[in-house]
Amino acid sequence: QVQVVESGGGLVQAGGSLRLSCAASGTVFPISDMGWYRQTLGNQRVLVATIIRGGRTIYADSVKGRLTVSKDNLQNKIALQMNSLKAENTGVYYCSADNPSYKGCQYWGQGTQVTVSS
Repeated sequence: QVQVVESGGGLVQAGGSLRLSCAASGTVFPISDMGWYRQTLGNQRVLVATIIRGGRTIYADSVKGRLTVSKDNLQNKIALQMNSLKAENTGVYYCSADNPSYKGCQYWGQGTQVTVSS
């Protein structure tokens, strides 16, 4: 029923760029917030960037100025433009779609691998 699909990952050299995309469909409840999280080698999932209701964006301090998140206002789709990539940006990136007004309503994609070589 619910599908959250990420794409755009790959292998790049340090200083290079990638663009990730995500689309959510079939959700039971309306989606208001969508964002990107990175899973580390220690299996920790940390916030990278998100767009919440009203179009407000929130970024991790470590990526400000290099990564930009954008949203399609007509559909549940977001993108993450990643520039000036560093080795520490390596990881599996997961897309999240949720609505804080509905308790327990949060969906995750399968993830897309981003690898930045030094």
